[in-house]
Amino acid sequence: MKKPTSKIRNEIAKLQEQLKAAETRDAERIGRIALKAGLGDIKIEEAELQAVFESLAKRFRGDQGNATGGKKGNGEASAGASTAALASGAAQGSNGEA
Repeated sequence: MKKPTSKIRNEIAKLQEQLKAAETRDAERIGRIALKAGLGDIKIEEAELQAVFESLAKRFRGDQGNATGGKKGNGEASAGASTAALASGAAQGSNGEA
């Protein structure tokens, strides 16, 4: 039996609300972590910070050849390198802005 379009629209609206709530939770979590790491105190362009976050996400997803479920040492090295890249990028960004 086919669903009426109104029921499908209602389901879509509910899913959109769930998605918005999930995105809000994720944003708050990441924001808290970023503030604890001191990112709130630096001046860096949003585009540059987003690029660093995208690079970090790729590392943890394994998109750059680093498997996240592999050996423990490899995962820790990836996290350390990502943090170092973020810190160096942040420092460069703060020096460039006045």
